[in-house]
Amino acid sequence: MPARAPPTEEAALSLALAVVAASAGPLLLLDGDLNIVAASASFSQVFELDPPGAPGMPLAGLGDGEWDVPQLRSLLEATLSGAATIEAYEMDLKRPGRGARRLIIHAQRLVYLDLDNQRLVMAVTDVTDARASEREKDDILAQNLILLQEVRHRVANSLQIIASVLLQNARRTRSDETRGHLKDAHSRVMSVAALERLLAGSSEEQVELRGYFTSLCRSIGASMIADSDQLSLAVTGARGHVEGRVSVSMGLIVTELVINALKHAFPENRSGRITVACEFQGPNWTLVVTDNGVGMPSDPPQGLGTSIVQALAKQLDARVEIAPAQPGTRVTVTHNQVALVDEDGSAAAPATGRPAAQAG
Repeated sequence: MPARAPPTEEAALSLALAVVAASAGPLLLLDGDLNIVAASASFSQVFELDPPGAPGMPLAGLGDGEWDVPQLRSLLEATLSGAATIEAYEMDLKRPGRGARRLIIHAQRLVYLDLDNQRLVMAVTDVTDARASEREKDDILAQNLILLQEVRHRVANSLQIIASVLLQNARRTRSDETRGHLKDAHSRVMSVAALERLLAGSSEEQVELRGYFTSLCRSIGASMIADSDQLSLAVTGARGHVEGRVSVSMGLIVTELVINALKHAFPENRSGRITVACEFQGPNWTLVVTDNGVGMPSDPPQGLGTSIVQALAKQLDARVEIAPAQPGTRVTVTHNQVALVDEDGSAAAPATGRPAAQAG
């Protein structure tokens, strides 16, 4: 009659068997030779194991040998020796006549009162269906992105056609006032068209502002500046990125301010320069449009362009400041999402608004 195991070892084994029996997921208890000591009901059901015949069977001998994976065996042996712990080993279980299953293996050596008998708990998670769902979701997102880019491309083309019609009508009309209104409308439409083209060629919803403003100002200059040697329109500043929805408002603000400068800052064919700049500091940004024209009158009228700029800035939780540029005028639109702290710990800017930009 074999000797009975010492009480501590017997208690340890009973505890391990109880844990395996109570497990709702696939769980194996292995000995030092990677033979099965016990298997949970879930493991037996999922992997079609005969529960009564499981104890004593080698792990590598389960089924048709699909568990005989050299890398898995090496990792389990290293775990038994204490040299490693299997936290998330992924493997494909390939069973003859069935589709492969993607498994995640977790294994932990049991240490209980320095017992001589080595034991290992191995948990198995089947993530095949979850991974398939993830791939399906990624495929759907990719298809939607392609459709969205196509829609944006078509929208940009339609806006380009509308802008061309407006510009043609502006050139044909004999009324200076009507011509001015049509050119203003053309520039506003081109502002949105330029953005749509930029987004159509991008796989992200982030817009690089300097490139966008450069394209936008090139379009405005082509329709409203007769002599580029007399009037210049330049874009400077950092290459920051903002969300697409934010760039729409910022582009329209730039359009309104540039149109306003072209209409009022350089009367009687004065020469001059308009500069568009945007700077970033963390999540905060400052947009500045400056001209070196005649400057603002002492009591400037509240026109449509000014009202549009104020409304757009309000949407962005930004503030607008208009000041003399000596010569000319400077309009500053500032968005402060968070207070920036200097090295000495003092606050450098007030906190207001919501996330809108990040440094590029």
